[in-house]
Amino acid sequence: MNKDEADYMKITRLYTGPDNESHFEDVDIPLLDRGDIGRLSEQVEATGMIFRETGPDYDFNWHNAPQRQYVIMLEGQVDIETGNGTVRRFGPGDILLAEDTTGRGHISRTVDNQPRKSIFITLE
Repeated sequence: MNKDEADYMKITRLYTGPDNESHFEDVDIPLLDRGDIGRLSEQVEATGMIFRETGPDYDFNWHNAPQRQYVIMLEGQVDIETGNGTVRRFGPGDILLAEDTTGRGHISRTVDNQPRKSIFITLE
């Protein structure tokens, strides 16, 4: 493991820019060495957790995140499209910080007609 992999966990942030469109940003979450228990981030305050399963035909046109929330992918994949046409695919182990609660929002599309399981951790 190189130094960068040991000191950070990478996530993707989905946010609304000044143009009222959603955008992606890669974010490194700092991890601190805690000895025998491993490397940990600072604690993030959360308000709830939602378990979710979407069917194989799930396509959701332009929409906003209902609140700031982490989306942790467990099974399946989803393609997320932002206002400028950028598409990113998220699969098992990926973490998305959805903060595009205003503006036009984003599109979510199932991949290969497969169901998807995820966990939402709400932040407000």
